[in-house]
Amino acid sequence: MRKSWWKILAVVLISLVIIAGLLGPVPALFLLHETIRNVYFHVPMWFAMLFLYLISVIYSIKYLNTGKQEYDFMAVEAVNTGITFCFMGLATGMLWANITWGDPWPNDPQLNGAAIATLMYLAYLVLRNALEEEQKRAKISAVYNIFSFPIMVVLLYVLPKLTDSLHPGSGGNNAFSTLDMNNQLRPVFYTAVIGWILIGTWMLSLRYRMRLIESKQNEIN
Repeated sequence: MRKSWWKILAVVLISLVIIAGLLGPVPALFLLHETIRNVYFHVPMWFAMLFLYLISVIYSIKYLNTGKQEYDFMAVEAVNTGITFCFMGLATGMLWANITWGDPWPNDPQLNGAAIATLMYLAYLVLRNALEEEQKRAKISAVYNIFSFPIMVVLLYVLPKLTDSLHPGSGGNNAFSTLDMNNQLRPVFYTAVIGWILIGTWMLSLRYRMRLIESKQNEIN
């Protein structure tokens, strides 16, 4: 029980977010109306994705410094889990965009940056499968991973701020301002961010343990 407290917390937080997100009161915001409820799901998915990709980078650096295979396993499983949240973020975002903007994928800098970033991390997984030699695969993919993360941050956060975008936080428009996030939304939103990050960490730990078991079975065979 002591080791699983954070898993219980994750389930409790997400349960509260789902209930509040579907049934709780929301402010009457221009254009968004009831669709603002999606902020509890769409945006936290990206927070969880960024957290998992950051974990992956940290363990890629650790692998290059030590050569421990376990660090490489953690790095790749963090990306595998992060990709899952990336797809969920894209799906909820497309649904939201279709309702509020009339198009699931308008020509928007942040959306285009998200597409490029997603392809970059899918290429990381393809690269790993293309290399057969274990150490070579781990080293090359670790270097690729380390350089991909800052590029992704630029694509998702820096470039959209330099131009006009439909997303908040772009073109001089501050994100999480009173225009799109008020004190009625913030408690549930931040609860969602913490909850989804914990869920992502839980998924990562399960995938990592499965990878270790698979590796040991391959060594026996």
